[in-house]
Amino acid sequence: MTKTVMVTGAAAGIGRAIALRFAGAGYRVGAYDVDIAGLVTLADELGDAVVTGSLDVRDPAQWRARLEELTADSGGALHVLVNNAGILRSGAFSDIDLTDQQAIVDVNVTGVLNGCHTAHPYLRAARGAQVVNLASASAIYGQPELATYSASKFAVRGLTEALDLEWAADRIRVTALWPLFVRTAMVDGMDTGATRSLGIHLTPDDVADAALAVVRRPPRRFGSVHRAVGRQTRLLLASSQVTPSPLLRLMNRRIARM
Repeated sequence: MTKTVMVTGAAAGIGRAIALRFAGAGYRVGAYDVDIAGLVTLADELGDAVVTGSLDVRDPAQWRARLEELTADSGGALHVLVNNAGILRSGAFSDIDLTDQQAIVDVNVTGVLNGCHTAHPYLRAARGAQVVNLASASAIYGQPELATYSASKFAVRGLTEALDLEWAADRIRVTALWPLFVRTAMVDGMDTGATRSLGIHLTPDDVADAALAVVRRPPRRFGSVHRAVGRQTRLLLASSQVTPSPLLRLMNRRIARM
């Protein structure tokens, strides 16, 4: 039976690359976004391999409707959920409008929570399903000039860790991908201390490759729920696990040029 994957934020950037990569690997792809024009071009590219639809991840009713439509031909089973949809604003915390910061939380945190909760019965029906949540290297240590975005990814990190334990009995694995800055429209024009220190080296294809590799990885009893994407993130994540908190703070302060 062909396996089904659901990808949010799939019209462009990382989500589009993930949809393309899974389609190339033989999955039936459900690609969802609020950007309908982007989904139209994706459907033109993938043809029958993709099902597209409008999805505002903040709305549980839309989640339920899209899940029911997507899994109608698979006996109500969803094999992979990729929670990719997200938004970002950079700059001084006090200078970013509060409404914009609340929107980051609504999409990046509530959207992932909605997706995991509404998709659970469909994932459980697949027996051996997986959830891939897009976290970020900004969840290693709170990032100046990305404060609310960073906080939202800390929430994704915590939810991922908790659900991977809770859902083990349902044979559902939950993993977080941790990229650093990725060359997408999300970072166009971004100028922060961290981007000047570290640069922007990853591509959407790098993240898509990591997502497929995580899903294909055999289950491991003591495997980590976190997957760093790219050499820089691997080094940062590894060092954070052995560095005393005061030194970690100093390291991040220097990266952020504060």
